[in-house]
Amino acid sequence: METGTGSLGETFAHALGRKDFEAIKELLHPEVDFSGLTPLCSWRATSADQVIENVLSQWFEPGDQLERVLDVQTGAFADCCRVGYRFAGHNDDGPFVVEHQAYYAERDGRIGWMRAVSSGFRPA
Repeated sequence: METGTGSLGETFAHALGRKDFEAIKELLHPEVDFSGLTPLCSWRATSADQVIENVLSQWFEPGDQLERVLDVQTGAFADCCRVGYRFAGHNDDGPFVVEHQAYYAERDGRIGWMRAVSSGFRPA
């Protein structure tokens, strides 16, 4: 699916950079198959609501201020798409950068399957 700002992955990255969870929910299939890996934990969700409530809002808590999207790269691999993105921000621990790489597949014009890995917050 192409959107006004590009691919589903690019649109997802920019919405996450704004912490616009409502926009992300619209990009995710209601029965999305999501797995993620952060430096200390693995994450699993089987619905758009779970991805928002149990994963992304935990990865980026209210005190984590995302200031800008530094980079977004998209592509294709085998039968799925790829998006990589990097954010700059700050929280009580100071300035940070964080990068994610994700592979995803569409289902009914939305993200129906996603596997993501996070660098975790790195000091900037």
